[in-house]
Amino acid sequence: MAHVFIGGAWPYANGSLHLGRLASLLPGDVLARYYRSKGEDVLYVSGSDCHGTPVAVQAAQEGIAPGDFAGRYHQEFSECFKQLGFSYDLYTRTDQPQHHETVQDLFVKLLEQGYLYPKTVLQTYCEVDQRFLPDRYVEGICPVCGEHARGDQCDYCSTLLDPSDLKERTCKLCGTTPVERPTEHYYLALSKFQEELSHYADQARGWRDNAVQMTKRYLQEGLQDRAATRDLTWGVDVPLPDYAEKKIYVWIEAVSGYLSASKQWAAQTGRKWEPFWLEDEEDITAYYVHGKDNIPFHTLIWPAILLGVQGLHLPDHIVSCEYLTLEGRKFSTSRNWAVWVPDLLARYHPDSIRYFLIANGPENRDADFSWREFIYSHNGELLGAFGNFVQRTLAFINKSFDGKIPEGEIPDEWKETISALYQSSGKRIEAGRFKEAIEGVFSFVRQANKYFDDMKPWLQIKENKEVCGAVLYNCVQIIANLSNLLEPCIPFSCQKIRGFLSMTEPSWELEIIPAGREIRDLELLFERIDVARITEETERLRKE
Repeated sequence: MAHVFIGGAWPYANGSLHLGRLASLLPGDVLARYYRSKGEDVLYVSGSDCHGTPVAVQAAQEGIAPGDFAGRYHQEFSECFKQLGFSYDLYTRTDQPQHHETVQDLFVKLLEQGYLYPKTVLQTYCEVDQRFLPDRYVEGICPVCGEHARGDQCDYCSTLLDPSDLKERTCKLCGTTPVERPTEHYYLALSKFQEELSHYADQARGWRDNAVQMTKRYLQEGLQDRAATRDLTWGVDVPLPDYAEKKIYVWIEAVSGYLSASKQWAAQTGRKWEPFWLEDEEDITAYYVHGKDNIPFHTLIWPAILLGVQGLHLPDHIVSCEYLTLEGRKFSTSRNWAVWVPDLLARYHPDSIRYFLIANGPENRDADFSWREFIYSHNGELLGAFGNFVQRTLAFINKSFDGKIPEGEIPDEWKETISALYQSSGKRIEAGRFKEAIEGVFSFVRQANKYFDDMKPWLQIKENKEVCGAVLYNCVQIIANLSNLLEPCIPFSCQKIRGFLSMTEPSWELEIIPAGREIRDLELLFERIDVARITEETERLRKE
């Protein structure tokens, strides 16, 4: 049995989830559900990133503790993921004692191995707010591409930055020009990993192309040492004397959450985390699922930490999505140009959301969410193709065969076709090609509908009930196997089908339902969405 680790990126707990963030996280659940159905040992973890100045500042504005402020969004995230069917083995938060202990342990090990060193640097300081400014709270012009950027990274050209690199710097809190003051920090010696990380990246076989290209660019430019501590008030304490006012830098800390969450899961379940992490363990496959903006932290910084502490398994698959736009424009939370996940879930079926993001999401290039495409996708594919095939087959059996699956024998060619679909879909999911996987299955759904139409059971029932029954028997076998094949993508509908056909847990191999089994509690999988909603939703978006 293989051990499959899946780490989903940690959403930042200072505001609601929007659809663009969800698009980058959903592949993790598809992977987890697929590997479990294959019978592999899966550990799927993530959590809310609860530290940092934005949380502290917004909490102070509301007069509440930072942990309480972050907790509000952590609870909202947890509920959204539950409603969407995310099957995390653990969804936790970074302000937990287990996380702090793991991060501090990694810090000490890196220090002992000589990969952390103190350095006095000039750091951006706001004289109005009387505080050192975290990187994200310094804004200015990127020295590489000339676009507006934050002090840690440029979203336009993906260059990793320090605030001192920016031109025309301003304080995000008050808008004034900050000064620079000397302060001592520990730095992660990324430059020492140049050769190892270059070899690691050259051997990568499970990375998306954007991760390959971006990582190659950083390595060609030469890795620069990065600050591992910051002058912050809210975060993980630096485990050293004389550093009481400093915290461990968020990107050292947040990526370490994959390991701390695994240890917390083990403590809570009595299982062992080591088979998913230790380098000398056999049959480990590690997936990391996130957005394009997080690539260097998963392909360079986290691998450097793992190499530095030694003995821990490096990422195998980097599933890094491109960007999702909204009605042709970039998501903007500050301008409220966004579709917020809690609002979307209040009005639409979770499988409709999941299906659209898998079939039309930003897998290998930027993609756009439009209300027109979303609603037509639901009505045309989920309802019109898949739901229609299930409903007309099982309703026909209810009406003409007393609700019991008629006698039949599925032809060998159908068995071969379905078995081949398991193989091809599985390979595509394992390779992170989810769009191809779901398109392949829906191509089969369309073939199944054509088979139903060509065989005309509504006429056969009058001429030869036995032949009609054999056709419907075949259709039931198709439905049963579709419920397995589509379960990683649209689990709620597939769970309903398993209820209709009294099936057990999903598997990833040909499944045959015996004749005579009674169809139970049949209901519609999907309802049609009125196309008038396209105008309503577009107007709602523009009003907000």
